[in-house]
Amino acid sequence: MNLNYLIKSTIAFVLLFSFSSFTPSNEKWVNLLDKNLSQWEVYQSFSFTNSFKGEQPKDESGNLIEPVGYNKNKSNVFTVEEVNGEPVLHITGEIYGCVFTKQEFENYHLTLKVKWGDKKWEPRIEKLKDSGLLYHSIGECGVDYWRSWMLSQEFQIMEGHMGDHWGIASSAIDVRAFIPEGNMNTVASQKQPFLPIGPGTGLDGFCLRSADYESPVGEWTTLELICFGDKSVRIVNGHVVMVLQNSRYMKDGKSIPLTKGKIQLQSEAAEVYFKDIRIKSIKELPEEYSRYFN
Repeated sequence: MNLNYLIKSTIAFVLLFSFSSFTPSNEKWVNLLDKNLSQWEVYQSFSFTNSFKGEQPKDESGNLIEPVGYNKNKSNVFTVEEVNGEPVLHITGEIYGCVFTKQEFENYHLTLKVKWGDKKWEPRIEKLKDSGLLYHSIGECGVDYWRSWMLSQEFQIMEGHMGDHWGIASSAIDVRAFIPEGNMNTVASQKQPFLPIGPGTGLDGFCLRSADYESPVGEWTTLELICFGDKSVRIVNGHVVMVLQNSRYMKDGKSIPLTKGKIQLQSEAAEVYFKDIRIKSIKELPEEYSRYFN
């Protein structure tokens, strides 16, 4: 993220804003992670240099440097390790990019565990460790500012900011606002309006979560994402931290629904681990979460 991100995190009024499709008939949990990353593909753009600050870098002759590209996994940025008999995805963060699912998904409940490693890379040596869970991902990688990811909605994974919203490329969404002293479980918070975030709304595609529920350093944090239709709910260690609806993207000045797509996990200059990545289909938004949209 950039300086804007840190500045906005100090505002007094915080916003709670801001798939072939997967539809198994038995609605059971499906494990998305194995030792061979068989359900995922890889994309890498660039390592950070002084010439790579969001724009495609150039060599000494002024020629554009091409991204690493798809499924090359330079420097083994993405590996699966077996820890206590279970697969753990290790992302070093050294090169910007992502792993992304081969399948598209819609109407689902996704859960995973995440934990930080020790390494950081430029340009985030002096910044918070950063990654992200990107959902409703469509099109080609590299369309965003860092030339690394697909158009999508970002469930932020960042030290002290688990669950924030970030819009990738031209994505937009409406996020339920709340007063900082409020709580997602209070009636008053639930009755706050939804605010449109992203291109064409007058507000940048960024928003803070309701509160910080990240686990202590060295421990796993459980993230859950529930998506149904144009709605989504983000949950950190059992706490609802963001409620969003009207997921969409802009193309040629027109608003297009964005309700399904692939899932991306970011490599963003910080070492991070993921495990227990599971997903199941849902036929409706569970009642305990549908109330947030009333």
